[in-house]
Amino acid sequence: MNAMLTQAIQDYLKAIYKLSEHGGAVTTNDLAKELKVAPASVTNMLKRLSEMNLASYASYKGVTLSEAGCKAALEIIRHHRLLELYLKEALGYSWDKVHDEAETLEHHISEEFEDRIAAMLGDPHYDPHGDPIPSKNGTVPPTSTTPLAVLEPGMNAVIQRVSDADPEFLRYCASIGIIPQASVQLIAKTPSSQTLTLRIGVEDNAQEYVIGTVVAEQVFIARMTE
Repeated sequence: MNAMLTQAIQDYLKAIYKLSEHGGAVTTNDLAKELKVAPASVTNMLKRLSEMNLASYASYKGVTLSEAGCKAALEIIRHHRLLELYLKEALGYSWDKVHDEAETLEHHISEEFEDRIAAMLGDPHYDPHGDPIPSKNGTVPPTSTTPLAVLEPGMNAVIQRVSDADPEFLRYCASIGIIPQASVQLIAKTPSSQTLTLRIGVEDNAQEYVIGTVVAEQVFIARMTE
């Protein structure tokens, strides 16, 4: 990581990348909300990123990352997600505690340490929550953006990704088996689609749970079948 990229700059680059994953420029207000800072502070930093050729910023039009900015963002995201998996697999952290630890550590590890933990973990493609880990050359593995809430009764799917925004949410999901690679079948939806009855697991080990759409919108699936 370039030594000129301070922790604050790295945080901004990562936030811009995450907010722009589905296309389009990122607004000042979006960043202020994501980073919990004042809009005026965001504006000042975006001007700085533009001067460093890490981003393209224009008032009222938002910000997009340059090629250099995108490369730096992917590198810090790789650090973060590798660290999350390392904390879980090597140090026994639960998946609801790895995010905050990785947020602190991601700015301070060397490229050698990154390479060593990647090798130890078998060059993984996904973190504990199912988010893709960018490769060393910046390639991002495919990921699902299809929420569990779209399932119709009788449909089967495999959970690929769970939002890691809230530790309490992760603890709840783990308690009922909503984790990456778990098999699910939608048994029923209420007429208003406010609750879903799921069978989670396979064959004799499967159990039924009722969840709300707030939960279902934060869980993402792959390989839907009827």
